Amino acid sequence: MSKRPKSRTDALTDQLRKLYGEAESRRFLDDFGELLARYSDCRHTKANGVRLSEKDVLLITYGDTLLDGDVSPLKVLHRFCHEYLEDVCGPIHILPFHPYSSDDGFAVIDYHVIREDLGTWEDLGNLAKDCRVMADAVVNHMSSKSPWFRSFLDNEEDYEEFFVECDPAEDLGAVVRPRTSPLLTRFVDGNDAERHVWTTFSADQVDLNYRNPDVLLAMIDVLFFLISKGARLLRLDAVTFLWKQPGTSSANLEETHLLIKIMRSAISMLRNDVVVITETNVPHRENVAYFGDGHDEAHMVYNFALPPLLAHSLIEGNSRHLNDWASQLELPSDDVCFLNFSSSHDGVGVRPVEEILNEGELQVLVDATESAGGLVSSRTLGDGKVRPYELNCTYLDLISRTDDDTKTLVDRFVALQAIVLAMPGMPAIYIQSLLGTRNDLELVRQTGRARSINRSQHEYSDIAAALSRPASLEARVFERLTHLIRVRRKHAAFAPYAPFEVLDYGTSVFAMRRGDPQSDATITCINNLTGKEVLLEISDSASGQELLADAYVPAGNHLVPPYAVWWLLAG
Repeated sequence: MSKRPKSRTDALTDQLRKLYGEAESRRFLDDFGELLARYSDCRHTKANGVRLSEKDVLLITYGDTLLDGDVSPLKVLHRFCHEYLEDVCGPIHILPFHPYSSDDGFAVIDYHVIREDLGTWEDLGNLAKDCRVMADAVVNHMSSKSPWFRSFLDNEEDYEEFFVECDPAEDLGAVVRPRTSPLLTRFVDGNDAERHVWTTFSADQVDLNYRNPDVLLAMIDVLFFLISKGARLLRLDAVTFLWKQPGTSSANLEETHLLIKIMRSAISMLRNDVVVITETNVPHRENVAYFGDGHDEAHMVYNFALPPLLAHSLIEGNSRHLNDWASQLELPSDDVCFLNFSSSHDGVGVRPVEEILNEGELQVLVDATESAGGLVSSRTLGDGKVRPYELNCTYLDLISRTDDDTKTLVDRFVALQAIVLAMPGMPAIYIQSLLGTRNDLELVRQTGRARSINRSQHEYSDIAAALSRPASLEARVFERLTHLIRVRRKHAAFAPYAPFEVLDYGTSVFAMRRGDPQSDATITCINNLTGKEVLLEISDSASGQELLADAYVPAGNHLVPPYAVWWLLAG
């Protein structure tokens, strides 16, 4: 394990010098001191402030997923959490809540404003009093309709170098692309001059220029502002692409990691109870690099390889790749952990498993998506070839089969969610998964965007009615998932930082032991990933109380039912 830095100020100073040099670092630190003083009202130091526990299960949702007439959606969400999730979820990730011009919130117009159609800062603050709020910090880009970009096009001095410009003749063939859209977008400024601006994600999402220290300071101001409004977890969006360098991949560069370290150092100087999460949908080995040395970069990274590996394992009824990958998971310190999930507001990214699954195995996932009525988004490689990038489908539909009855579909779905909940780290459940939502093809037709397939809005009364009918798909999924979560929250073996060991029970199941093997509180998690009974030999050390069904499983041979989940508490 690495040593902790002696001083946050010293760490920040060293990081800034590496990125900007001595003179610019001194100027930055002077301005940063003033910024820190402006937010002195929300400064706080708390022992073990960022530590998470087995009770922390993150709910992911848009602020307006649930609607109820003229009531502000944030109040409706607060009510849903109070009425249905009081003893279920802990933190809540509210996806971008600022005014935006496209991409369902990820083209931010003004970071310091909350959308009027969602509610008020007071509504968000009231929610933050009952649970830890995770906010999106869209740090790579912002809307081309934003005041910052308008000031840039108007050639205002303070914004002259706020966005990344590039000569179209420059060789950008090595740049890693997450989309098939053009990398550069042409704009005309106030002097009728052409400006070609770097747009990684779309023509409406203009990339910020972190070569300019003033941009970094402005974005730290945004992070501090979100913290002042109640955010205690910050999701740094699309950080893979923060630093641009023609002639390179412009992805995951050393300068990008320095930027994340600076942001974390700055945040910790304001408060030490704010968790920093990086969103980097890249191959697994690149993703885990954002932990840094275990103390200086992200507290948590998304476990992006997990969703496609789970789906592939269930569809094929073979856990070989999942077992091999999970058995090699490592963390650089006991202070960091993964954020585990199967589904989110985005689709299921396949880039994270490009070095794990071969083309034929990736095609299995593509075929399953299309068979379920889903869509497949692509990206362009440097050689001009197009490759699958993301599977746009609800996770429930992705792992379904056309001949599934309701019980089988729910069993298949729950088998995978149980793995998410058992993995080392903090689990996250997307609200559409919790509610048993199916592919929203009508919304895709309305918006023309593939990701809309998994971004349905629901009338509160409709959800309440569906959950009140025990036989409905929605009620069955909700009851099974909330039962899993309630059981998980009672056992410290599921704590994010608790030890884990992948067990070899063959490729029909995925099995893991959680907790300290020197204690009597270990839990053996067994998940049958097939539609057939599987004969397993349960050892003396694994035998114990099956927590989900409240039954004792002694040592010996046992038939595990199709898609069954067993959580065996030793003893």
